[in-house]
Amino acid sequence: MWLRDELLKSIWHAFTALDVDQRGKVSKSQLKVLSHSLCTVMKIPHDPVALEEHFKDDNKGPLSNQGYMPYLNKFILDKVQEEFDILEFNKMCWTLCYKKNICTKNLLISDQDAFKVWCIFNFLSEDKYPLVIITEEIEYFLRKLMDAMGSGLNEEKFADYKLQLNKKNNCLSAWELIELVGMGYFSKGMNCQTLSMGIMEVFQELILDVLKQGYMMKKGHKRKNWTERWFVLRPTSLSYYVCEDLVEKKGDIILDRTCCVESLPDKEGKKNLFIIKCIDKCFEISASDKKKKQEWLQAIQTCIQLLRLGLPSPHREARLRRRELRQRQQSEEDDLAERLKHLQGANENKQRQLEGMRKKMEEAKAKAAVEEHRRKQTQLDLQDRYRLDLEKEKMVRQQMEEQVAQKSSELEQYLQRVRELEDMYHRLEEALEDERQAKQDEEAVLKLQARLLEEEAAKRAELEQIHLQQQRALSQTEAEKQELVAEQLAKERALQAAMLQLERMERERHGALEQYEKVSRKLERAANKTKTWKDKVTKHEGLVRLIQPGAKGPQRITNWGPASFTDAELELRKKSWQESKNQGAQAQ
Repeated sequence: MWLRDELLKSIWHAFTALDVDQRGKVSKSQLKVLSHSLCTVMKIPHDPVALEEHFKDDNKGPLSNQGYMPYLNKFILDKVQEEFDILEFNKMCWTLCYKKNICTKNLLISDQDAFKVWCIFNFLSEDKYPLVIITEEIEYFLRKLMDAMGSGLNEEKFADYKLQLNKKNNCLSAWELIELVGMGYFSKGMNCQTLSMGIMEVFQELILDVLKQGYMMKKGHKRKNWTERWFVLRPTSLSYYVCEDLVEKKGDIILDRTCCVESLPDKEGKKNLFIIKCIDKCFEISASDKKKKQEWLQAIQTCIQLLRLGLPSPHREARLRRRELRQRQQSEEDDLAERLKHLQGANENKQRQLEGMRKKMEEAKAKAAVEEHRRKQTQLDLQDRYRLDLEKEKMVRQQMEEQVAQKSSELEQYLQRVRELEDMYHRLEEALEDERQAKQDEEAVLKLQARLLEEEAAKRAELEQIHLQQQRALSQTEAEKQELVAEQLAKERALQAAMLQLERMERERHGALEQYEKVSRKLERAANKTKTWKDKVTKHEGLVRLIQPGAKGPQRITNWGPASFTDAELELRKKSWQESKNQGAQAQ
């Protein structure tokens, strides 16, 4: 349920926008339309007769803000029973007032972003009317906005702006704050998209109560499969969606005092596991890394602890603490001023008393001088009496000085206490500055990691391109290798055929030689037999046959008898046969 003070702020803007003459009054017809619209967006049954009955004694003139408040409390705000869409409620009030107060076309931000800044103003503004936002809350909002944009607030520039705010009673209206953000006074050098994303992040945290959001893996209850979901943590629930556009919600994990969150060991191939235990179900979730897991555990545990203590969300609690601190400081300053005023008045009274006593002493001395000649006889008595009076006056003066010293000591103690408080405030500011610096360092490390991941992706793409080129080169080399192997196989087959032919011819030559040797042996045996026969004939006949002329060299013998060619002709035939053989081998 939304707080009544926050609802009244938006309604006040709408009522003020309807006050065209700025007299603090609005016509009843316009209030009827406003009331009907409020009942519609807040899901309240609208009673059209209630407004007329409530103001039946004042039918002639318009209604003031004070006159409309009892009706608003009794017939609208007191009847709010169920949750309604606060964004729709704020947009309705925003639509009534923004066009009459500011022109968003001259700004760097869109109407939607201006609406978000308006909602943030209503959240941070003081609970006094007319609504304004003071310097401390302006600084808080600007620091969160600059942190969301990944930058820091320019301290020197903001110090100069504080001096300008001194002329405006150290506060701004809603339209002045929208103009300050929309004109980019503190966000120069950043594009409009970055500014819009920063406004959205602050809006989600302060208005929509989004404490943390991001992608994680969730284990199903029925099929037990792991699915990636976009989780959004709010003070009383952990919602999960299909993706970060928040269009399709898959479910809610309702947080209450009985819930607890615990870390789990790695299992089923999943790491960085933790479990949320509710009354009826348990939800197993896997974060992307150990750091994210620890952040989610701490954030969910903080929500459960706040629910157990009955405290609001962290930023609302921080707003209450800031207001209490300002009220405490204001009361201390008022007490200090009151004490200083009291001490100053007491001191002035003592000074007046001393001055009166001094005047009395002077008058007494004057009278003594005038009456000296007449009171010579009683001079000693008068001197003794005056001496006693002077001693009394000194004692009184000493007492008064001691009282003044005591008051001064109390004032010094009080001033010392004020200095201690100021020192404590400075230390708190330093601690906040260290925390902001740590957040900035963390953002820088995250940006560096993102840049390293981008470089690694580029290098991986380049290595994949080189790998593809190598694959193509290897395939081309393999094709060439296959062609060479086929050519080599053809040459080897030709060589084997030539070797077979050579072996066949060698066998034929060996066969011819063996035949030649057989024939030679037969011829030799025949010659021997012929010689023997001739010798016998010579012995018997006593005749000697004359040797006739013939070839001196040995005659070639073939299978058919003596050869019909000479050795020279045989050599020529060998050469021609060898050449024809070589030509056949080359052709193959």
